[in-house]
Amino acid sequence: MASPHLAISCRGVRKHFVLRHTRSLKEAVMWLLRGRKGDLSKSFDALHDVTFDVRDGETVALLGLNGSGKSTLLKLLSGVLQPDAGTVLTRKRVAGLIEVGAGFHHDLSGRDNVYLNGAILGMSEREIDQMYDSIVEFSEIGEFINTEVKFYSSGMYLKLAFSIAVHTDPEVFLIDEILAVGDEPFQRKCIAKIKELAEAGKTLFVVSHDLDLVSSICERGILLERGNVVMDGPVEGVVAELRRRSAAVE
Repeated sequence: MASPHLAISCRGVRKHFVLRHTRSLKEAVMWLLRGRKGDLSKSFDALHDVTFDVRDGETVALLGLNGSGKSTLLKLLSGVLQPDAGTVLTRKRVAGLIEVGAGFHHDLSGRDNVYLNGAILGMSEREIDQMYDSIVEFSEIGEFINTEVKFYSSGMYLKLAFSIAVHTDPEVFLIDEILAVGDEPFQRKCIAKIKELAEAGKTLFVVSHDLDLVSSICERGILLERGNVVMDGPVEGVVAELRRRSAAVE
């Protein structure tokens, strides 16, 4: 990390994807008849020269219309993807509430998955032992904690996964659409927990289409458009600009 006061640093980040597909059988046949000349693939840059820093304790909303590159950037920050150019640096301990429950094993019980997912997120066995009761209580799973998660409803699954993630106590939280977790009462509980983390000085990097919510949680906004950072400043101004752009395309 370039500075001990930085939680995230992105410099000249670019991510390129190649989509290989055939649009029709006729197109594929003609490609073969031409001796495999020409390219049936389609490529695009999801991110172009993205540069920004996030300081320790900042709460940042990553905003943009669909297809702007938000999910790609979050996956780069979490280490799920690697940039094709530029650098992405974060603290060692990052919790990505991006694909909630991605580390779960369906044939294991909820209890076993607490230990498995906690370890994947960087917790030691001793830390999980200390947090276990709190994780189960927050998740509202109750007696089903000893049931194999393949028998869980989608809501139960998400509740347990979210509870594990917010108990990992990392320096940086990457959060994607926190309102998608569980039923409405649990969503309110999750939002309250996120606000509690912000008040405790944790670094939050949040993606959500709920602009009122991010305005209440975050102090800063970064606006992406077609993979480019087009605005970076106080969240109120960035939200207003996104609303303006959204109205323009309707």
